[in-house]
Amino acid sequence: MPKDNDSIINDILKDTENQKKENTENSESDDAENFIEQSFRASEFKLRSAETVGDFQDYPENSGEETENVSDNEQEDTDKSEEFDDSSDDEQPEKKIPDKKKKKKRKKRKKHHYRLPGVLILTTLIFAVAISLSLVIIAYGKDMLGIGKSEATQLIVIPEGATTEEISLMLEKDGIIKSPEFFQLFSRLSKSDDEYIAGEHFVRPNMAYETIIEELTSIQSEEKVQVSVTFPEGITLVDAATKLEAANVCSASDFIFYFNSGGYGFDFESKLSSSTTLKFYRMEGYLFPDTYYFYENMSPEQVCQKIYLNFDQKMTAERYKKMEDLNITLDQLITLASIVQAEAPTMESMTMVASVFWNRLNNPDVFPLLQSDPTTYYARDVIKPNMEIEDQLILDAYDTYKSPGLPPGPICNPGIEAIDAVLENFPSNYYYFYANVNTAQTYFAETLEEHEANIEMVQQQIAEAEGGE
Repeated sequence: MPKDNDSIINDILKDTENQKKENTENSESDDAENFIEQSFRASEFKLRSAETVGDFQDYPENSGEETENVSDNEQEDTDKSEEFDDSSDDEQPEKKIPDKKKKKKRKKRKKHHYRLPGVLILTTLIFAVAISLSLVIIAYGKDMLGIGKSEATQLIVIPEGATTEEISLMLEKDGIIKSPEFFQLFSRLSKSDDEYIAGEHFVRPNMAYETIIEELTSIQSEEKVQVSVTFPEGITLVDAATKLEAANVCSASDFIFYFNSGGYGFDFESKLSSSTTLKFYRMEGYLFPDTYYFYENMSPEQVCQKIYLNFDQKMTAERYKKMEDLNITLDQLITLASIVQAEAPTMESMTMVASVFWNRLNNPDVFPLLQSDPTTYYARDVIKPNMEIEDQLILDAYDTYKSPGLPPGPICNPGIEAIDAVLENFPSNYYYFYANVNTAQTYFAETLEEHEANIEMVQQQIAEAEGGE
C-alpha cells in the first residue's frame, strides 16, 4: 500500500541521519562540502521517488512495482555514493604527493637560476676582454705596418741630439705614427736608439716602422746632386717655379700644382681662409724668400714641404699675436705685405709705406681705392698670360685702381721685413707717397697737392740725372 507524504519525509530524514553517521564512520577526514553533496544527492532521489508515488496513487496496479523500482534505484544510488566516497578516500593522499615533489623541484630550479647569471657574466667579461685585446693588437699592428694610412710624403727635421722619445713625438704630431710608446719600444728592440741622424728626412704615414727607422738613420746618398736655389723678396710663384726647373730640381708645372694644393699639415695652413673666390694662385705669398738646398730630380711634394716648413717657422707666436691684435687674418696680412714689398724701394721705407696703406684702408669713405701700381702689373703680367680662359672679373679684382680694398690674394712673396712693417702699423697722417727709382728715396704727403708737388720734384730729379749723363 503506498506511503503517505509524512511517512516519506520521515524516511528521508532517517536516511539522511544514517548517511551522516555512515560517512562519519568511513572517513572522519572528509570535509563538510563532500557531506553536503552526498546528502543533497540522496535527498533529491527521495523527493523524486515521493513525487512518483503521488502521481501514481490513482494507479494501484503500478504502485508496488514502482515502489520496488524506487527502492532499487535508491540502493543503486547509495552504492554509487559509497563508491564515490571510497574513490575520494583513495585519491586524497595521492594529491599531496605530487605537491611535495613540485616543491622539491622548485628548490632545485632556484639554485640553478642563481648560478646561471654568474656564468653568463663571466663568459661575457671574458669575451669582451678578448675582443678588446684583439682590437688593440689590430690597431698597433696596422700602425706598425702603415696599413690604411696616407701615402703623402712629409718632411721631418730631426734636431741635433734628439732622443728617440722626442723623435717619436714629432712623428705623432705630424701624423706619421699613432703610438709614440709603441714606436719607442720597436726602436729599442731593433737597437736603433741613438742611431738617428739629424737633418731633413722625408717619410710617409703608410711606411712601416722598420722603413721609417731606416730612413731616419740613413745618410743621404752621395750619388744625389745637391743644388741651391735663392728666391729673392718679391718673387712671384711663376718665377720661382721657373728657377726650380732651371736648376733641374723639378718641373715648373708640377711645382705650381703641388704648391697650390697644400695640405701638408703645417700650422699656418689651418689659419688660411677656405674661400678662394677670385683668387688666382691659392698659395701665392707663402713661398718665403730665402736660399734653399734641394737635390736634382727631387719630388715636387718634398720641395714644397721644405718651403712650407720655412714659412711656418718664420710665423712665430709673437707675430700671430700682433696679427690678432690688429684683427686681421693671415690672408690679409700677407696680401698687404706683398703690396708693401712691391711698392717700397728699401726696407727702411717699408714701415711708412705700410702706414699709408693702413690709413687708406681705415678711411674707405675718403680713400676707397688703394691705387697701387704693382697690383695692376700683377693682373696684367702674371695672371692674364697664365689664364686658360680669360676672366675679366679676376683681373679687375686684383687691380686696386678698379676694385676697393685689398685684392683677393697676394701679388708676390714678401720677406719678413714687409710682414713686420704691416704688423707694426706705424701711425702717421700720410695718404700718398712717391719714390725716386734712381735714388730709392721715397717722399710722403698728407694731401693730394703735396703729393703732386712731390711727383713734379722727383721727375725733375730724374731728368737732371739723365741730362747730366
